Amino acid sequence: MNSGLQALALFAGSPAGAILLALGQAIVVVCVCFDMVRALAVPRSHRRYVANTVFTTLAWPSVLISAVIVLIQAASGTWQNVAAGVFVMVMVIFRWRHGGDEDNWWKGKGKKLATWFRNQTASRSAAAPAAA
Repeated sequence: MNSGLQALALFAGSPAGAILLALGQAIVVVCVCFDMVRALAVPRSHRRYVANTVFTTLAWPSVLISAVIVLIQAASGTWQNVAAGVFVMVMVIFRWRHGGDEDNWWKGKGKKLATWFRNQTASRSAAAPAAA
């Protein structure tokens, strides 16, 4: 086993690593639960809007957390947990990329945030004060 993976597996077994893993898994569970609420809620309702916003916000961190957990489990040699973790990760990615509903706060925010960022970083040409 690679020494870096061994160190990662040892850290995951420590109390601090166990707490971080538990918090990460809690984020993944919250993401999956909000996906279920999103799937069962009435389209264009406030409940679906909130659930879709939370799911869309937590999907990317959930995929990263699941990937780290799968890597730790692979380093530890628990292959059943690796298979379950890969399944959860693929399910979240699939629901995130193919969930055709755009009922969330993030819809259209990419262009708005890019425009805001461009305006904030644009060089401002202030006229020099006139000498009196």
